Amino acid sequence: MDFRVMNLDSPLFHTLHQMMDLADDKTLNAPTQSYVRDAKAMATTPADVKEYPHSYVFVIDMPGLKSGDIKVQVEDDNVLLISGERKREEEKEGAKYLRMERRVDKFMRKFVLPENSNTDAISAVCQDGVLSVTVQKLPPPEPKKPKTIQVKVA
Repeated sequence: MDFRVMNLDSPLFHTLHQMMDLADDKTLNAPTQSYVRDAKAMATTPADVKEYPHSYVFVIDMPGLKSGDIKVQVEDDNVLLISGERKREEEKEGAKYLRMERRVDKFMRKFVLPENSNTDAISAVCQDGVLSVTVQKLPPPEPKKPKTIQVKVA
C-alpha cells in the first residue's frame, strides 16, 4: 500500500475539517427538547381504540389530570390530538419529599381518523382518570341510482 502524506492546505483536507467541525456542533440536526419530550409522551401513553356501528371511541388513562388540563384537538382535518400534562404539586410549608416516584410528565397521542369520521361531532368525557373521546361516523353515502338515458329515433 502506498500511503502519501496529504498536504494540509488541500481542498479535500479543508472540506473534511469543516465536516468534522459540523459533527461537533450539537445543535445541527439535533431534535429539540420539546420534540424529544413529545416523542416520549407519544411512546408512553397507551390507548384503546374501539369501533362501534356509529362511532369510534378512544380511551386513554390520564391519572391525576383534571379536565381543564386535557386538550382534545383535530389537526389537518383528520388527525385527532389528545394531550395533557401532570405537574408536580406545590410543596406546602414544612413538608419535604422523602421519595418521588410518581410520573410528572406529558401525555400525548395522535390518531389519523378514518375517512368516515365526523370531525364536527366529537365529544370527550374524563371520569376517574380515564378519558373517553367519541368520534361519530358519517352516514354511508347514498348509493347512486342508475341514470336512464332516453334513446331518440334519428
